[in-house]
Amino acid sequence: MAFGMNRVELIGRLGADVTVNHLASGGRVANLSIATDESFISRQTGEKVDRTEWHRVVTFQDGLIDMLERHAKKGRLVHAEGKLQTRRWKKDGEDSDRFATEILVVPGHRIQFLDVPNGNGAKPAAQAAGGGAVPAQTANGGAQDSDSTADIPF
Repeated sequence: MAFGMNRVELIGRLGADVTVNHLASGGRVANLSIATDESFISRQTGEKVDRTEWHRVVTFQDGLIDMLERHAKKGRLVHAEGKLQTRRWKKDGEDSDRFATEILVVPGHRIQFLDVPNGNGAKPAAQAAGGGAVPAQTANGGAQDSDSTADIPF
């Protein structure tokens, strides 16, 4: 018997507000776009290179979708955990298959905000998918000012 583990954790910024779509079955799906970035020194030029990777995050959980509709705004710092899933489909009129690899947030995984929303002087707790409130903090554990995300380029 083979054993495997499919688990993904990301910390990054939302590239856009959450998008919620209604399904023919009556359910809903929330789509997030999370940017992670890394820096390194190029061996060829010796200069610093910044690289951004974009990740698609999807959930079908109603309670989580409700929370995301209220709080998932462009530029927010989030921690997302889920599993990788690759979808395959054909578009009408095309012969080849299309593929999309996404991070699927299912029960037992979560999305957590790690910052305070812009324009709010109060320091509210970030909502976690597990239903509990977690103090809003930066990645290094300190409280973050509401103005500190004003210089986010997206």
